[in-house]
Amino acid sequence: MKTSLTKAFGLIFSLAGICAVITGIDGCGVYSFSGSGTPAKTISIQEFYNNTDLGPANLAQVFSNQLRDYMIQNSNLSVVQENGELQMEGIVTGYQITQIAPRASGDPTQIDAAASSRLTITVRVTYVNTLDESMSFKDKSFSFFRDFPNELNLPDIENTLIRQIYEQITLDIFNATIANW
Repeated sequence: MKTSLTKAFGLIFSLAGICAVITGIDGCGVYSFSGSGTPAKTISIQEFYNNTDLGPANLAQVFSNQLRDYMIQNSNLSVVQENGELQMEGIVTGYQITQIAPRASGDPTQIDAAASSRLTITVRVTYVNTLDESMSFKDKSFSFFRDFPNELNLPDIENTLIRQIYEQITLDIFNATIANW
C-alpha cells in the first residue's frame, strides 16, 4: 500500500513539475505556443491589390481575407484597420499556368501535349514591424504552385487550387513575419 501511495505522489509531483516548466517557458520571453514570436498586440493588413493579367478578379481580396483569418486563428494579435504595431500590405503579382509533364503523341501528324499543368501564384509583401525595424522588409516575394492533370477543367478546380496555394503562401508569410523563422 505504501509503495502505491509513493508512486501516486511521485506521479502527481512529476506532472506538477512538467506543468510548471511549460508555464515558465510560455511566460518567458515573447514566444508562445501559439507560434507567435512577437510582443506586438495588433496587426493591420491592408487590402492586397491584384496586378495579374490572368486569374479571377477577386484574387487579391480572397488572399487578403485568408491572410487576416490566418493571423486571427494562429496568433494572439488583434487585427485592426490601420496603424497596427505590425503592418502588412502587398500585391498579387503573378498568376501563371504552365504546361508540365510533356508526353509524346506517337503520331507525327499530331501535336505533342502535356499531361499536367501547374498553377503558380506569387504575392509581394511589405512588412513593417514598428517595435523592431530590423524585422521589417519591403517587396519580398512569396510563391507557391499546385499541379493538376490536363484532363480536369481548370474552372472546375480553380478555387480549390487557389485556396491550397494561398494556404502555403500564408504560412510562409506568417513564418517570415510573426513567427520570426
